Amino acid sequence: MINKNTIGFFLIVMQLVSVPLLWAGPYPPAADETGSHAISKDDPALIFWATGYSDYIVGKNVDKTWQVPENALGKAEGNSFDIVALGSGGMLTLTFDSPIENGEGWDFAVFENSFSDRYLELAYVEVSSNGIDYVRFDAISLTVDPVPGFGNIDPTDVDGLAGKYRQAYGTPFDLEDLSDKPGVLSGEVDLSGISTVRIVDVVGDGSSLDSVGEIIYDPYPTTGSAGFDLDAVGVSNGAPYPAGEYIPPEAPVKDGKSGFGDDTGCFVMTIQ
Repeated sequence: MINKNTIGFFLIVMQLVSVPLLWAGPYPPAADETGSHAISKDDPALIFWATGYSDYIVGKNVDKTWQVPENALGKAEGNSFDIVALGSGGMLTLTFDSPIENGEGWDFAVFENSFSDRYLELAYVEVSSNGIDYVRFDAISLTVDPVPGFGNIDPTDVDGLAGKYRQAYGTPFDLEDLSDKPGVLSGEVDLSGISTVRIVDVVGDGSSLDSVGEIIYDPYPTTGSAGFDLDAVGVSNGAPYPAGEYIPPEAPVKDGKSGFGDDTGCFVMTIQ
């Protein structure tokens, strides 16, 4: 069975033939666009990377080839293959040699392996200072319709979820955003010394919800390397966000049917 990472490798050429995309949502757009918060794997603000892991719980539909959690350690590779697949509903906890501190800006970034700006597989992000008690970043998804296995998502409709950006670019997270969480206020989680980051796959079948109770849709179903494909987690301890401001269009653009055919001139059969 052909899996999404193999297909992704052959479809990177689409980046060369795709037409300009129109974003409709209120959140920062894709990498390399004005107002994007995407963090390059080569950003000098990244001072260290995850060095260990625990609690790799593999979700459904993942071949052994992709069950290699060691691939999530060290610097992001930025390709389709040097990853660990979480599987549908799976999770992985990463550890670090030094604690992640709550600096002035974003504190760490999570890298996925998407081969385009719109084929986005998403995940919740949680942190802990003792490896036991976790708090989760708030997440919002404005994608209103189900997304087929190789369907598309507008990145400006997504906030607070890992996987918002294509391979070689990470989604940044600021620990200060967790300051009002009950676990932080109670002292169970110390934002000045985060020791572990847990990535939890979002299941795109309508069973996963965002922070306001709305359904999070992402590509579903996929097989072979299903779910979030984790490349790496890098730490900055308080770097500024990329400069620029994103202003959404005055008249939101409603996407047509999901699939590569809508803006790339290519079509891929959804894996059932």
